[in-house]
Amino acid sequence: MENIIRQIETRLNYAFTDKNYLIRALTHSSYANENKKKRMKNNERLEFLGDSVLGLVISEYLYNNNINLEEGQLTKIRAKIVCESSLGEASRALNIGEYMYFGRGEELTGGRERTSILSDAFEAIVAAMYLDGGIEVVRKFVLDHMNEIIENATQGRLFADYKTQLQEEIQVKKGNRIRYEIFKEEGPDHSKLFFTHVKLNDDIIGIGSGRSKKESEQEAAKEGLKRLLNNEN
Repeated sequence: MENIIRQIETRLNYAFTDKNYLIRALTHSSYANENKKKRMKNNERLEFLGDSVLGLVISEYLYNNNINLEEGQLTKIRAKIVCESSLGEASRALNIGEYMYFGRGEELTGGRERTSILSDAFEAIVAAMYLDGGIEVVRKFVLDHMNEIIENATQGRLFADYKTQLQEEIQVKKGNRIRYEIFKEEGPDHSKLFFTHVKLNDDIIGIGSGRSKKESEQEAAKEGLKRLLNNEN
């Protein structure tokens, strides 16, 4: 565990005074549930706090650096920056999934690459840093590791979600229809995995999976969007 902590601290460019904050931020509920004797707490409470701390840092930055934008515009930009897909992207860039603690079931079903889990983990790490080092530590971390996402959102190059972007892409040509269909479900009710494909007219252009119908649709849209953009180039 000490080796994992050193590695992730190097990636985060921050050494925790209290390592327990970092360990908790990396602990998925599936691991805590399967290892109750270890009495490890999962990262869900940190995720709750991190959501607010992250929102504050991003709001402050947008307020100070976009003086000509009105409240409504700032709100839309912030929503794109702190959305699940953006935070998942930031988390992947840091390889956070590689260092997380998962239960066996979540590990086997691809939890380390699941956007919703990576997004939650990013928020949990933000909260862990805040509790350990304060707001200045968090501000530096967020602005260092989300600078490209913030810039893209401010310049209108970042969309709130893949479904929205895909819809806008296919509307260029009149008569196009897009439809999402769940074609398979796996696992027990409390831990179900959904599989969705997205169709452009009658052709399947993307397939995705997720722990919720919404997540699986987003993943299918992401693949479909990538395919459409590649065909255009």
